[in-house]
Amino acid sequence: MSAPPTALDRRTAVAAILLKRGNALVVSGLGSSSYDVHAAGDHDANYYLWGAMGSAALVGYGLAQARPDRCVWVITGDGEQLMGLGGLASIGVAKPKNLTIIVIDNGHFGETGMQVSHTGKGINLTSVAAACDFPTTGLIRDSAGLAAFNDELQTQATGPRLYVVKVSAANSPRSLPPRDAVFIKNRFRQHLGLSPC
Repeated sequence: MSAPPTALDRRTAVAAILLKRGNALVVSGLGSSSYDVHAAGDHDANYYLWGAMGSAALVGYGLAQARPDRCVWVITGDGEQLMGLGGLASIGVAKPKNLTIIVIDNGHFGETGMQVSHTGKGINLTSVAAACDFPTTGLIRDSAGLAAFNDELQTQATGPRLYVVKVSAANSPRSLPPRDAVFIKNRFRQHLGLSPC
């Protein structure tokens, strides 16, 4: 089952979300999510994950705990988030108010051959997050929903938020961020005012 024909274009949706990022720190999951974030404009406050499948939400959670003064946005795919479902329970218990997880959901495993993913077969990640005690969840399917979502991102949260953005299953051209993990880490640390290590 593929995404409905009204699904958003992933590259356009991610660019629209990042347009109002302000000082948000952005963690992107491996594969297409990192390509989308990079295509919207490389930034010192972007932390691209090239591996560690299933870890994007947990990396964002750790960052949100360490920097409660900054909004942390995790932009990841449905396949990557499906690999890290257990992390949602830990986030739900800790309740960081500055963490928002944005799942770009095309209903497929884009990095391994476009096989239909669990969300393509009906698994609802917003319901999973709600069951993990996330106070706010949402599903975005069209440009009107995306505009309302962008407005909501500018408001103060009462706890962790998870939103699913339904996108078409088309493969966008790759926009490759730096692959040097040490460079990415040190650049991000410098952005936070920390010395490289």
